[in-house]
Amino acid sequence: MFHSKYLIVGASHAGLSALDAIRLIEPEGEVTLLCAESTPPYSPTILPYVVSGEVRAEEVFLRRSDRFERMGVRFEAGARVVSVQAGDHSVELESGEKWEYEKLLLATGAAPSIPRIEGLEGVSYHVLRTLEDAEKLRAAMSGAKEAIVLGAGLIGMHAAENMLKAGLKVRVVEALDQVLPAYFDPRGADLIERAFLEQGIEILTGERVEGVAQSGGRVELSLSSGKTLSGDLLLVSTGVKPRTEYLKGSGVEVEEGVVVDDRMRAGGVEDVWAAGDVAQARGFFGDSKRVNATVLSAVEQGRIAGMDMVGDSALQPYGGGMAVNTYTFFKHRAFSVGMGKVSESEDDFEVDQVYLPSSFCYQKLVFSGGYLVGASGINTELDPGVLYQLIRRKVNLEEEKGVFSAKPLEMGRVLMSQVWR
Repeated sequence: MFHSKYLIVGASHAGLSALDAIRLIEPEGEVTLLCAESTPPYSPTILPYVVSGEVRAEEVFLRRSDRFERMGVRFEAGARVVSVQAGDHSVELESGEKWEYEKLLLATGAAPSIPRIEGLEGVSYHVLRTLEDAEKLRAAMSGAKEAIVLGAGLIGMHAAENMLKAGLKVRVVEALDQVLPAYFDPRGADLIERAFLEQGIEILTGERVEGVAQSGGRVELSLSSGKTLSGDLLLVSTGVKPRTEYLKGSGVEVEEGVVVDDRMRAGGVEDVWAAGDVAQARGFFGDSKRVNATVLSAVEQGRIAGMDMVGDSALQPYGGGMAVNTYTFFKHRAFSVGMGKVSESEDDFEVDQVYLPSSFCYQKLVFSGGYLVGASGINTELDPGVLYQLIRRKVNLEEEKGVFSAKPLEMGRVLMSQVWR
């Protein structure tokens, strides 16, 4: 039986942020970081570039082992937790090892969500969530000519672009009526889709996959429209779900993810925190608790969890999760912040838009009661960071709304300079 005062399960953005917060207040306290994978920590957001070969696998790591040694942190790679006994303050690893803890952070992230499709389990397909996934996909691409991507979310679209750059013919299948449905409204999605079509990627939206079969080394997809697609490589990228299977019987409150309060304390047990893609926390706009799977949320939640674990008096409770996404594709730049998908037809919102499809430019600002609540843009000069802060800090724009809509970058920075004084 091993022991650690602070035990962090998961070594990506949330876990590392918590580690830094703990070490800032308690430089000498015993901290152990358990990583399920056999590599140093890395960011999953970089994996599509590993697939294309633009980035080598050894270049993705966030921290090396010597950094942990200098911090006095015990880093255990290949240490997958399979159960938590919160009553005994212990966890068990896949290897059979057990660790006792005084305070535990769950930062185990998310796993691919695989749809229930007839025949899918019987064919060879890929996912893209880990570095091992990326290396397997890249190896498979070397002998492939045609790839099919199931799902047009951020990972799927990133992967499609990078597989095209690697020389493959690529088709994307999406069940909903637009690409990137969780991030952009139809206008923004149409522009993004146009860029992919111009590069030669075929996109089929509003198409459900009814069945999958393997035939002569190729994968065949039967679509709801009656069409059939065939390719020699299939990537399933239909979203992710929090990794909570190891918490069965632990007493930790789990719904969609681990339910946490505004200090990231897990419900149902003592001395357990959760942060990142596994945590179900309060939303910024007063809605119910939900998982907000973004790097920004993971870092913020991890920092708050670490501060609370170590008793940092400077802790400010979590202000709620907000969607923030930036996306670069074929040399175009896009972003969405907050409630950027709101339609101009919805009551209680005022939407200001600039739509220039011939220039491949789209700018959208969403207001409610004089406050900015959302924004999105493609090839604009808007600063997503400034917009995020204006929303987060609830800066009243009622008097400056007209000027702000005309010059959002300039006015946003002026307003933020006043707020930060």
